[in-house]
Amino acid sequence: MALPNVPHETGRLNSGDVSIFYRSFGSKGRAPILVMHGANYFDSYDWIGVAGALARDRQVIAFDRRGWGRTTVDPNTPAASAADDLIALMDFLHIDRFHLVGTAAGGFVTFDAALSYPQRLRSIVVANSIGGVQDEDFVALGRVLRPPEFTAMPAEVREVSPSYRAGNPEGTRKWIELEKLSRQTGAPPAQPLKNRITFALLESIRVPTLLLTGDADMFAPPPVLKMFARHIRHAETVIVPEAGHSTYWEQPDVFNRAVLDFVKKH
Repeated sequence: MALPNVPHETGRLNSGDVSIFYRSFGSKGRAPILVMHGANYFDSYDWIGVAGALARDRQVIAFDRRGWGRTTVDPNTPAASAADDLIALMDFLHIDRFHLVGTAAGGFVTFDAALSYPQRLRSIVVANSIGGVQDEDFVALGRVLRPPEFTAMPAEVREVSPSYRAGNPEGTRKWIELEKLSRQTGAPPAQPLKNRITFALLESIRVPTLLLTGDADMFAPPPVLKMFARHIRHAETVIVPEAGHSTYWEQPDVFNRAVLDFVKKH
């Protein structure tokens, strides 16, 4: 598939046996935004439409996590956290403080970075995510929301809202194509987190936080978002109508506006 016509630069951070591929959109000036893709689909390519809009007044950076897209790593290299990788990338680009936006399992990394490197972050946005929380009650709730029958459904049924699938078949087709392409064959297991994330630990976050989800997200429905909001000091929340687990893809204008309005305050 040809890249959309969104001007951007590409580069690599080469460190030992790891080569992290990244894309940079927009111009330097205001505090940049780093965007993090999820765990079971997509890579930095996935953010091109969103980043093009977010980058109208600032730099936006997206990178491929280990096991996705064009990032390469020797399989014998010891596992490292994605939070450490993103800080290494920001150091490489000589960026001190930045806004961090993560969707789905990218939200796990966003919370992990906020807990480990709060001094580097101006704000965080966690979208459509169960946050990597390990509290037993929350894990049990996940099994109720996502039983084996749910997991067996096609990815687009689990993650894209019925409204989008019915109203935008071409966009749904592109989503399916990217979902099939981006995860590397034989990729290693997901990178470890630096922290064992619990709701009690999230209460220590002092970085300004926006929580966002779609009203048709079957992974992180609005009641789950509200659970997180109760444990994060002064967290703001946005629930997007007629959007599923891929809100940034399904409703990019609403997603972009919510993110930009939030980061401009911080």
